[in-house]
Amino acid sequence: MLTMNMKKLVLLTVFISFIVLYISPHDGIAGSQSSSLDKRFTITTIADDLQHPWGMTFLPDGDILVTERPGRLRIIKQGKLQSEAISSLPSIAAKGQGGLLDVALHPEYTKNGWIYFSYVSGTGNRFGTEVGRGRLVDNQIVDWQPLFSLQPKSSSGRHFGSRLVFDRDNYLYITLGDRGERFRAQDLNDHAGSLIRLHDDGSIPADNPFINQPGILAEIYSYGHRNIQGAALNSQTGILWIHEHGPQGGDELNIISAGENYGWPVITYGKEYGSGDDIGEGTHKTGMQQPAYYWIPSIAPSGMAFYNGDKFPAWRGNLFVGSLKFRLLVRLELDGTKVVAEERLLKDKLGRIRDVEVGPDGYIYLLTDAENGKLVRLQP
Repeated sequence: MLTMNMKKLVLLTVFISFIVLYISPHDGIAGSQSSSLDKRFTITTIADDLQHPWGMTFLPDGDILVTERPGRLRIIKQGKLQSEAISSLPSIAAKGQGGLLDVALHPEYTKNGWIYFSYVSGTGNRFGTEVGRGRLVDNQIVDWQPLFSLQPKSSSGRHFGSRLVFDRDNYLYITLGDRGERFRAQDLNDHAGSLIRLHDDGSIPADNPFINQPGILAEIYSYGHRNIQGAALNSQTGILWIHEHGPQGGDELNIISAGENYGWPVITYGKEYGSGDDIGEGTHKTGMQQPAYYWIPSIAPSGMAFYNGDKFPAWRGNLFVGSLKFRLLVRLELDGTKVVAEERLLKDKLGRIRDVEVGPDGYIYLLTDAENGKLVRLQP
């Protein structure tokens, strides 16, 4: 028979094993995490044969718009992918990581019909992220209005961003990358490596942090970012969260504050590709923000959504992040602005997860990044 002390030791060992499997060491900063054995949902394929789908949004009638990176906008009507793409988009450069990227509805879409797009365009051999809006009429985009154009353009095919998010006051946030030219992220006279904040018509808000400052682009809201491919507004708090790719490790989850410097490439938890050498000046520097959470090794995050639906009540308030590298879905539990636990779902079940959205029906929708990508729905 086990003595009382032996029973206590066994219980303690089991408890510690659970903690090691489920939450990260180092005060919630992510390192090696567990693979989930979760069986609480089923996966339903809504559409397949999508060519590198990148972003999606839900229309009020239940139809779904999906962007394909090569430059096509597709629509899913009554659960069926329409064979004909929506026409009359602007000129799009499907170059490297660029092409037709995110899509979002105006918060008052039912009144004004505006749909917003981020995409890559340019002239000659110089490209960059651009944003515009139009209305969907008879399977074509009409009333096109350009709203933003990254400057200066460059020939790089990397790090375009680019998510679109509206806040409670209908301000539009545009996430950008450093274009693979890292020191541009510290140059406030350069859009690259920054988060942009505009009115819904593309004009610059009078309360932007760098308004009327010589030598600084007034559209910039925060800077020092490497490549932001996920952004989501916490509808409960109104706080904007973003995540960005690190280099070799050091993917970051950041909480955005106006005018702040998020450090890249001066500080980072990542390393140089191949050599593993340090980058910049270390991981901390006065005047530069620390991430709320980071991943080592890199998960290559893309897409992000807060869950506030009713289909998975135990997950309300959780943050979901897609992983391209590890082909899984990350679930983060929060205590205010602190990540307290991470669970990894769907390991190698779907492929590279590019976008994550919560539908108006309360289900979780995922896009997979592949030549024959899919839109799938997670439901109990």
